[in-house]
Amino acid sequence: MATIFSKIIKGEIPSFKIGENDQFCAFLDVMPVAKGHTLIVPKKEIDYFFDMDSTLLAASMSFSKEVATAIRRAIPCKRIGIAIIGLEVPHAHIHLVPLNTVGDINFDKPKMRMTEKELEEIASKIRAFMN
Repeated sequence: MATIFSKIIKGEIPSFKIGENDQFCAFLDVMPVAKGHTLIVPKKEIDYFFDMDSTLLAASMSFSKEVATAIRRAIPCKRIGIAIIGLEVPHAHIHLVPLNTVGDINFDKPKMRMTEKELEEIASKIRAFMN
């Protein structure tokens, strides 16, 4: 059964896409813990992150670095944090979160509610710094 992420990748569900290559897609989390919170998702459906083969796993970090660099240039922050949780959607994914404090990556805090316009503005700013 296709996951929500597979449907986003195929364009069946709208998203605020940051970028993609032949193996991965990056898009904004619509329920972010911080402004600019982005998900990196392999196009191949894999439930558990560490079930990816070593080549794909390494490629996920390379693509994440490219996206994190763009986020950091677009969103004022000290660092880009990374989290791999994988409990909420059965499709491997990486969270890239702009950080100013360690609390910015707390997934237990209430999620931000942003309008489509706000999300598109953020996505556009980040896309402007993608290679």
